Amino acid sequence: MDKQILNGKRHIHFIGIGGSGMYPLAQILHSLGYFLTGSDNNETETLKAVRDMGIEVFLGQRAENINGADLIVHTAAILPDNPELIAAKASGVPVLERSELLGIITELHKNTVCVSGTHGKTTVTSMITQILVKENIDISAVIGGKLPLIHGSGIAGKSGTMICEACEFQDHFLNLSVGTAVVLNVDEDHLDYFKNLDNIIRSFHKFCENARDAVIINGDDENSMKAVKDITDKKIITFGYSDKNNWYPVNIKKTGSMQTEFTIIKDGVPFCSAVLNIPGEHNIINAVAAAAAAYGAGASPEGIAEGLGSFHGAGRRFEKYGEINGITVVDDYAHHPMEIAATLKTANSLGFRRVWAVHQPFTFSRTELLLDDFAEALSTADIVVLTAIMGGREKNVSGIHTKALADKIPGSIYFEEEEHDANFELTARYLAEHAESGDLIVTLGCGDINKVSRRILRLLEEKTN
Repeated sequence: MDKQILNGKRHIHFIGIGGSGMYPLAQILHSLGYFLTGSDNNETETLKAVRDMGIEVFLGQRAENINGADLIVHTAAILPDNPELIAAKASGVPVLERSELLGIITELHKNTVCVSGTHGKTTVTSMITQILVKENIDISAVIGGKLPLIHGSGIAGKSGTMICEACEFQDHFLNLSVGTAVVLNVDEDHLDYFKNLDNIIRSFHKFCENARDAVIINGDDENSMKAVKDITDKKIITFGYSDKNNWYPVNIKKTGSMQTEFTIIKDGVPFCSAVLNIPGEHNIINAVAAAAAAYGAGASPEGIAEGLGSFHGAGRRFEKYGEINGITVVDDYAHHPMEIAATLKTANSLGFRRVWAVHQPFTFSRTELLLDDFAEALSTADIVVLTAIMGGREKNVSGIHTKALADKIPGSIYFEEEEHDANFELTARYLAEHAESGDLIVTLGCGDINKVSRRILRLLEEKTN
């Protein structure tokens, strides 16, 4: 990858500019004076925000959209047969995948905090960003989801400090220029690429080796600690529940269904008191990790306490969409068995009459390779409803279908209509008709399952009226 590729470029075109990972890169390049255009297939709030910056956006992806560009960027979700991508590759103009551009942009910042891990990246990146913005520390940020405080998924700052999500998918995080590496956890995922856990750990090891200054890592997670084995040339800072770590929580008290209070300890000494307004034991550790990273980026103990206390979650992370007739609807991005297990553990602890888990499996390979793990995680809900698998970037070469997962979950309901909108409509109608007062419905997945949440609420409103 040519780190000087931005030099001399004037017009940069983004294929899929409405993606949560593309929007902040567009913000940063726009702030640096580059002329940008972009395309996407669906109108969204993000596209409106892009247009509000004065960037021209084409709806629909066509070959002519790239005209005039001297650098073209696309997301990993753009399939090889996309006509705009085909035209880009045939144009002779340099073409970058989004993670390559992110790597180049991190090169422009001397203090980069790169947040990695199989789960929790968006939440922790959002927490760090919330803390630093609330303390008026100038930063750039690239987040994998929406943070209400900044009305989007990124910030274009003027300092050399950058907070960014570092995704291990296809080793994308190895493209980054890393100042401080944060490792939240390491589990089996993306096995279509990595093949096994050992290869995943090896990639995280390379990511940690790339850090110039420090590694902030989950000291309670065996796989994470394997990733820093034999790394001796940088500071290793650990966090977790146990007091063997540099950072850990004590005096944990649940003070409400969605609120927890605790004290953060740093190197054996009380650092700050914290109030967390999002549920789940895993989020306590996420908050401790965020505190350690924010402190390293210049935040004060008081600023960290204020930032954590004002944080009410990132978009699609146990996000409450509404409550009608005593039925509460929440959406969560969980799409890996470990994430689903953590989310449902939280849901089950909140005292609802029944918990409905509504899951949209994402990618055929992940569903097939982790089928038993998905079944085990989902089975902790009272009732499980499954939609058709969203293939995303994949073709269904193995012929797997949702029924294979449903067969492993006694009493589950599944909808496998191939037509997407019909599939979601049937799913939403079933839930609106069968859920009762006191129930919690949690939609789960990294695709567009949140559309089912919104449709359920509209159907419940219609029943009320």
